[in-house]
Order: sequence, then C-alpha cells, then structure tokens
Amino acid sequence: MLALTGGALDTLSMGSTGETVSIVHESPKLETAAAIGRVSLSVGVCCSAYEVPDVFAEPAREFVRLLAHHGHTLVWGGSDVGLMKEIASVAQNEGAKIIGVTEDSLQKYARKNADEMIITGTLAERKAVLLERSDAIGVLIGGTGTLDEITEVVEHKKYKRHDKPIVVLNTDNFYDGYRLQMQRMSDEKMLKYPIEDFVYFADTPEDAVKYINRFAGNDTTGEKS
Repeated sequence: MLALTGGALDTLSMGSTGETVSIVHESPKLETAAAIGRVSLSVGVCCSAYEVPDVFAEPAREFVRLLAHHGHTLVWGGSDVGLMKEIASVAQNEGAKIIGVTEDSLQKYARKNADEMIITGTLAERKAVLLERSDAIGVLIGGTGTLDEITEVVEHKKYKRHDKPIVVLNTDNFYDGYRLQMQRMSDEKMLKYPIEDFVYFADTPEDAVKYINRFAGNDTTGEKS
C-alpha cells in the first residue's frame, strides 16, 4: 500500500448522505479510508509548456478529466501556456482543485486563478516541491524538462525516498524510446529492481488513471462515473 505524504488532507465521500470529512493522510489508515469512500489524491502532472498536436493534447485532456471525475487534485508546473494551460483549464472546468508550482523567473507565465500557486527560487526547488506536494505522478508528452522531471522522481524512488506511483501516458508510442532504455538498463543489471517497480507505461488515459486509482484504494476502473 502506498505511503502518502504525511499531513496531506483528503476528502472522503460518506455514502449517500453527501457528507464529507477531511482526514490527515497516514498510510496505516488508508485501507480503512478506502473502505468507507473514495480517497482523493494530489496528482503531480509533468508535461510540455508548448502547444502540442491534438493527437497528444486530447489524451492529455482526457487524462485530467478522468482525474477530476475521480476527485483528484491537479498539481502541475503552474504555467498558463501550452499544454500546461490546457490541462489546468480542463481540471478547473471539471471542478478539480489545481495547485501550481513554478519558479521565480517564470512567474510572468503563472496562471492567475489557481487555487494555490507556489513560487520557488530555483528549478531544483520547483521539482522538489512538486514531488513533495504529490501523492502520485503522471507524465504526459513533453521535452527535456519533462524528461528531467521523470528522471528525478524515478531516481528518488530508486533510493526509496518515496514510494509514489509514477505513470507515463505513452500516447502514440511517444515514450517507447524511454521504455526501451529503461529495459536495457534492467537487462544489463544497471537497475536493482524491475522497471515495473519504478514506472508504469499506460497506452490510454483510462489505463493511466486506473493505475493511479489502485493506489488510492478506489474501486474504480478509470472510467467516468
């Protein structure tokens, strides 16, 4: 069972009454929480700040729609441009909370109406805060910055500094090269554990969200409710 960030607040739906309660996230209580309702996670999403073709943009939007439908919070790079803007807009339109994490030099691109915007001094601090504020990590299409973020969260997982699920949405086989490199590292004994212990590759938004929901203990399949 996933050990979630200590002190994070989750909202649980209490059956047909519609009542909600906030609980402090502690791993031993997660089974009990899941038994009485749906657990909400903060999902950190790494993606491009550029405009991307619709073949990549629509699965990214659907991934975030599904996160919102299952009550999860979006934690993202905070920028109001490109794909970052699109996923933030989708999340808000679907009623999800959004938390931005940007750095001082990029403040001019920051989204103005986020529920929370965290400004860090450096890129390294930005990545650290994004990981700290997230219970799970989703990776969408992106460039070197996104690849840098994947590498960092995987490296921290290797050293057991966290055990948060990492899912890569492999739209149109975009991350086949990364998966192949990870497999080669595993085959050559450069990785101590199977690549499945580090990262999960999903071909569809539904599969990606289903994987995240498994770690929330939710009895969901990734389909819209």
